[in-house]
Amino acid sequence: MNENPVALGSEAETSSKTAVKMRGTGVDVFYGDKQALFGVNLDIPENQVIALIGPSGCGKSTFLRCLNRMNDTIDICRVTGEITLDDQNVYDPSVDVVELRARVGMVFQKPNPFPKSIFENVAYGPRIHGLARTRSELEEIAVTSLEKAGLFEEVKDRLHEPGTGLSGGQQQRLCIARAIAVSPEVILMDEPCSALDPIATARVEELIDDLRQNYTIVIVTHSMQQAARVSQRTAMFHLGYLVEEDETDTIFTNPSNPKTQDYITGRYG
Repeated sequence: MNENPVALGSEAETSSKTAVKMRGTGVDVFYGDKQALFGVNLDIPENQVIALIGPSGCGKSTFLRCLNRMNDTIDICRVTGEITLDDQNVYDPSVDVVELRARVGMVFQKPNPFPKSIFENVAYGPRIHGLARTRSELEEIAVTSLEKAGLFEEVKDRLHEPGTGLSGGQQQRLCIARAIAVSPEVILMDEPCSALDPIATARVEELIDDLRQNYTIVIVTHSMQQAARVSQRTAMFHLGYLVEEDETDTIFTNPSNPKTQDYITGRYG
């Protein structure tokens, strides 16, 4: 008897406090004949961090890749349902995928800097999107992006050296700077710290907390501790289904679904 009023109350509370930036409604994903996601309904609040958690193969990265149509690059992948960004369906035929991926940037599991200089890694996106009219504007965007990514002070004397020469943690922050440089509204992060040591991980987590002032962030993580540290809301996936979604504190202290309880207490995963 108590479950529905609680769920309705928390949903109403979320909508009254925070605007919804992106929304998935009835999202199904198929890889050939295999269905990977089943009817996912999820609101992504503006200027917050939402963590997607769950065991390996549960569909969290598949859902993340739907948000900027990265699944388009997989021939056998088919997405049905609706995903909106500011109430516009991102799968509408009129949507320019290149522009969508500028608005919804992505940071991958392993740092993947371009084989270019640190400066050119960050300047590449603004240049091809025509965001800078002059060299000085391009330099300003690059420097500002590196500052926002907490990297500029470490690399300001080596901007024209290869980005691949940086440490792993620095490379990941360079990739975050590269994503920021095209002025996205949403940043997707697919296990951004899984290849990093604890010190580099802490730097990236601090950065995520700073970035949410200006960006909406969706992070996939296997680390329960990381989800608890960086996110305001958490969504739990299991076997292709969204099991529950709520404020992060609630998910970790008083989850409503036994599967969530079992996962966060380490009974499976």
